[in-house]
Amino acid sequence: MSIYREYDIRGIYEKELNEQSVVKIGYALASKISGEYVAVGYDARSHSPILFEYLVRGLNAGGKKVLDMGLVPTPVNYFTNYQEWDGVTPSASIMITGSHNPSQYNGFKITVDKTPFFGEDIYALGRECEAMEMPNAVTRDVTKINAVKRYVDFLVKEFQHLKRMDTRIVYDCGNGVAGVVTEDIFKNLGLNTKGIYVDPDGTFPNHHPDPSVEENLQDIKKLLEEEGDIAFAYDGDADRIAVLTHKNNIKGDMMALLYSMKMDKPTVVGEVKCSQVMYDELERRGAKAIMYKTGHSNLKVKMKEVDADLACEVSGHVFFKNRYFGYDDAIYATLRMLELIHDGIDLDAELAKLPKVYSTEEIKVETTEAEKFKIIDKVKELLQNPPADFPKIKNIITVDGVRINFEKGWGLVRASNTTPVLVTRFESTQADEAKRYEEAINSLIITAKNSL
Repeated sequence: MSIYREYDIRGIYEKELNEQSVVKIGYALASKISGEYVAVGYDARSHSPILFEYLVRGLNAGGKKVLDMGLVPTPVNYFTNYQEWDGVTPSASIMITGSHNPSQYNGFKITVDKTPFFGEDIYALGRECEAMEMPNAVTRDVTKINAVKRYVDFLVKEFQHLKRMDTRIVYDCGNGVAGVVTEDIFKNLGLNTKGIYVDPDGTFPNHHPDPSVEENLQDIKKLLEEEGDIAFAYDGDADRIAVLTHKNNIKGDMMALLYSMKMDKPTVVGEVKCSQVMYDELERRGAKAIMYKTGHSNLKVKMKEVDADLACEVSGHVFFKNRYFGYDDAIYATLRMLELIHDGIDLDAELAKLPKVYSTEEIKVETTEAEKFKIIDKVKELLQNPPADFPKIKNIITVDGVRINFEKGWGLVRASNTTPVLVTRFESTQADEAKRYEEAINSLIITAKNSL
């Protein structure tokens, strides 16, 4: 059951994701999909095509026909849900990807009726698969579609106004699947680009494909310094982005502030890890800012609920409903960032205008799957009567873990939904206060752990 996660299904190839488990997943998923067709694509891992065949076998046994898009980024997979293919619109899409996990991992990101399939739906699917007998094989029913070409053509048409802009653009695909589409898009727009690690290679020979980790950005930073005006880096399945200038590594919440400059009083959804600067600045501009749970599935669902224009996670998931379909797409986010530059916006100058704050990166505290949520509950309990030397609390937000607002900043502790860790982050207008918040909340976590 450990492969069934909050946002997707993920596990180690052969050990956890094998013929038996994946055929059952396909068969069980078929009963959750109303229409006849399911679009399936996969990432660059060597075992992704093998898992594709297992999944097809299960889906076909469950009465579904498969539209095969082959090797694609996750955003292309999402894109197929909004397209007609020879008179057929898929009722669901499944992306076979381990995202930014090490190469032995793989998994499934599932969309049903243009909505993420996640949370209790995934856990229930897991229980169903555990109790199921292996389904009987039926005749293979798979039709190839050229989703990559349709996606590339769409973006090239949408961003014709960027043609031949002279900004020097460098980018790092991390040997993930971003390169499947970036080359054609940039070439067709006549952009001045240079890419590294563009060829998909699921062993990730150059560096781990997670641009939220600083050490994975060393090569693209060097290229930016030598040959670029702006740099982009993508994760393994191209739904997360890093944006680098000569002065800044622009996190997702600051990207949202920049993107929203060209929108008229937008509604923007952020996660609990986003800077207070983002929420305050959006409100100051007349926008509506909503804080919600971390997780790409959570944010997509919340966007739909409140009819938001934009959503973001600090880690680089950026979701556009404004002029787009409402899912996270690092390639589309790249073009929207280039559009800002094309329109004369100085990214660094705009960021320099914002209030100065001291923020930590995400800090992970190791624990166990069994204890992580219990620790959060205990922290909430301890905050009802905090220690005498605890910083003065203004209010507490419990939408996802505990975000404690203090007089000069905030601290967050939440349980990761995908790994056995607690995630903390701290921010203040003063560096020493940020450290004080970190020490105070860490002390609460230790007390909570010891009380279990």
